Amino acid sequence: MRIPTATYRIQFNSAFNFNSAQKIIKYLDDLGISDLYASPIFKARRGSNHGYDIVDPNQLNPELGTPADFAALVAELKQHNMGWLQDIVPNHMAYDSQNQYLMNVLENGSNSVYANYFDISWNSPIVNGFGENQQQLLAPLLGNFYGDSLENGEIHVKYDQNGLSINYYDLSFPLKLESYATFLDQNIAKLSQVLGRNNPIFVRLLGILYIVKHIPADVTPKERQDQIDFVKGLLWELYTDNRDFQGFIDKNINFFNGQPGNPESFNLLDSLLSEQFFRLAFWKVGAEEINYRRFFTINELISVKSEDFQVFEHTHSLITNLVKENQITGLRVDHIDGLYNPTEYLQRLQSKVGDTYIIVEKILQAGEDLPHNWSIQGTTGYDFLNYLNGIFCQHVSAQALTKTYCNVTGFTTPYEQLTVDKKHLILETNLAGDVDNLTYIFKKIASKYRYGNDFTINGLKRAIAQILTLFPIYRTYTHQSHILAADRQYITAVIQQAKSNLPLLHHELTFIEKVLLLEYENSLTPEDQEQWLYFVMRLQQYTGPLMAKGVEDTALYVYNRFISLNEVGGNPAKFGFTITDFHDFNQQRQTRWLNSMNTTSTHDTKRGEDVRARLNVLSEIPGEWQKQVYGFCEINRVHKTSINKTLSIPDTNDEYQLYQMLIGALPFFEREYSNFNQRIQDYVLKAAREAKLYTAWLRPNQTYENALTKFVAEVLKLSPENKFWQKFLPFQQKVAYYGIFNSLSQTLIKITSPGVPDFYQGTELWDLSMVDPDNRRQVDFAIRQDHLKFIQQEIQTDILNLIDKLLATKEDGRIKLFLITQALKARRENIRVFQEGSYIPLETGGKFSDHIIAFARTHGDDQIITIAPRFLTSVIQPGEYPLGLSVWDNTYIQLPPVASLMWQDRITGEKLKADKNIMVGEALQNFPAALLEKCNSDQKTWR
Repeated sequence: MRIPTATYRIQFNSAFNFNSAQKIIKYLDDLGISDLYASPIFKARRGSNHGYDIVDPNQLNPELGTPADFAALVAELKQHNMGWLQDIVPNHMAYDSQNQYLMNVLENGSNSVYANYFDISWNSPIVNGFGENQQQLLAPLLGNFYGDSLENGEIHVKYDQNGLSINYYDLSFPLKLESYATFLDQNIAKLSQVLGRNNPIFVRLLGILYIVKHIPADVTPKERQDQIDFVKGLLWELYTDNRDFQGFIDKNINFFNGQPGNPESFNLLDSLLSEQFFRLAFWKVGAEEINYRRFFTINELISVKSEDFQVFEHTHSLITNLVKENQITGLRVDHIDGLYNPTEYLQRLQSKVGDTYIIVEKILQAGEDLPHNWSIQGTTGYDFLNYLNGIFCQHVSAQALTKTYCNVTGFTTPYEQLTVDKKHLILETNLAGDVDNLTYIFKKIASKYRYGNDFTINGLKRAIAQILTLFPIYRTYTHQSHILAADRQYITAVIQQAKSNLPLLHHELTFIEKVLLLEYENSLTPEDQEQWLYFVMRLQQYTGPLMAKGVEDTALYVYNRFISLNEVGGNPAKFGFTITDFHDFNQQRQTRWLNSMNTTSTHDTKRGEDVRARLNVLSEIPGEWQKQVYGFCEINRVHKTSINKTLSIPDTNDEYQLYQMLIGALPFFEREYSNFNQRIQDYVLKAAREAKLYTAWLRPNQTYENALTKFVAEVLKLSPENKFWQKFLPFQQKVAYYGIFNSLSQTLIKITSPGVPDFYQGTELWDLSMVDPDNRRQVDFAIRQDHLKFIQQEIQTDILNLIDKLLATKEDGRIKLFLITQALKARRENIRVFQEGSYIPLETGGKFSDHIIAFARTHGDDQIITIAPRFLTSVIQPGEYPLGLSVWDNTYIQLPPVASLMWQDRITGEKLKADKNIMVGEALQNFPAALLEKCNSDQKTWR
């Protein structure tokens, strides 16, 4: 198995394609990257900027280049001995006309050859409540109510070589074959008069009508498809060969499409649409009536039934071949928790790709572990991100920052209560239809149980909703009769809490617990047991989306006490981690998940890694922050908009978040301020909609949104009269100064901790990005290549002089690039130490002992020590550097047993001697972090 030394995540799109990537491979190799880590490269919806809206997993995305371009990129990687870690998307595809598998389903319904391809409930009692024979797949993709869209002429019939279709802007859905009779019967008498009943053209038309009106009920999907192709071929021949028939079709098209302003003229089209296997609807309908599983709450992404073996085989055909051909050397599985049976999926995947590096996108809560029966290498690293970020948060400041937050905003709701409230909100709005579906499934189970016969739909729905909202983790992994011990504990704890909250539903909750724990009674038939298991596995698929939408995409935009902690998989209620917490976490990873990923920024993080590094400085100076934020609010009160004397926009909670984001994300250089103004306006607008308090995606409030963005524009106005800038900028620059050292420390720790260090595109310089789409902006690789070339040249001549230059110009980010280059070089040259070695926390002592993070990685006689400072606001003044004995005084690090007397810093190249302890001031003589490697006295200095 190829284990990456370091990965670099690329976001492919039409603006950055295979050829673009090929041009930076040498740069990545020189940087120290071993594996390209690619966003989805399979055929996606046209114009996709992320690649997750796949329409065909068995084709490369043509917008990224040709197969030859892909092959050239692979060849370039191999020339540099680099691998390719590929992001795959087994859970969903795009609900789009370009998805030909789905179009076949819309055309044929449950008789489609791809009927089992997508996770559809054809006979949902919600969507098809007026009769099981309707079997319409909901298509909640309209921008307005169905009736308005229809009568405005936005929905219309078209005809071309592919047959008859229903069209709505870019959407084009095929009509079912049976509806051709409805269409062709219209005005057929007039065509008979024009052609004559014995005309060969008319006779052929009658033959077509006979076929579509007499389709056998027991026809196989293959036979039905053959008939469709046959009929479409005959019709197109008639249409292209005979002008009278062409006129007949064209007039019928106009007739069916109606006339805006004349509602009655749309009756035929309305009737035609009612016959289809799909039901066009306003996109908001998807929240309450849904009969297909979506990716989270996104209507445009329909879930795939990867649990079906044939579907799995088909959707993984291309990626399997690429792995077997050694073009792809590792896999990242997107949204593993969305799958019906993740354990079975991973077993199948491993059987297809063999001994291949596999990681999963899995959000772990603190104290939670991956199922130990998963044969994978680990996660994409959000667990690591939150522990690493947490040790730069001064946890003793929790009370002071909480007080400031409450005084400024009036917000006092505990975070734990907030998450429950927001999960309930999502269940009542975005996921209401999904909960209804779960309830109907469980009602069928309860009706066969004598003690459950009296359970009502309403009571069961409340009980299920309570359980979903109380789950503290993303999901459990029950399958067949296997329940993990940890999952059993989560289930029993949740049920106990639910009973406390809903005492009147004690009996319902007791029975639900019995089902969730698969405590089958002897009287249950195999079919009954299967139905119990089906409910459990279905419910497991919704705790994750609810956590994502209720917590990540709602609560984390409301609870703004300290937004550095508001990260994917994080818990803002826990104000940072101790160094002991971090060491314990790393030791567990070293034992169990040594090759899991260490990330600090991804395409899904709420803010860039260096934004968090800056914000953490505020936890060191809570008193100063309080004084400053009071002043900001007072100065900017004049820019607020009052509505009916009851609401001042922005709300103080939104305003409090804004000041934190400004401190964290403001660029170093004034030339970037104008662009930043629009970026921050876009961010606060998205944040307000995600918070769902005064505006939301489902119900935009233009009054609030306009006032909010106006406030931001006024606050950021560059003028001498702007008193806010006069007060804000010196404070922000002070925080940014200390944030630089936090960034360097977290970068070094990421590279040297147990796991595979991952770098999101562009983050080798300062990453001051905000949530997507801001973090998907194009990266200027030319300037990064120039910087790296300069650094490598200067390292060979005078490295200490180079460091002086980089410290003097630290705002341009080259100092971070230099650190990454040096640390990754050391990692590459000592790969066994990092991939196989032990992890030893190192004790610190002296004046600033709590300000140093230190650990050793050892393998045999090889030893490498990481030294990274933190909490520097009480160590140095702005403008000073955390260097030398004059700063660190008697602060020391206790060396591990059997340590060397001679060490060399792989960052600066300097050597130093040490006995049982290393003086921090000597280790940090010329650079504000150190990576010491055990060496012999006769070894040459590294460069």
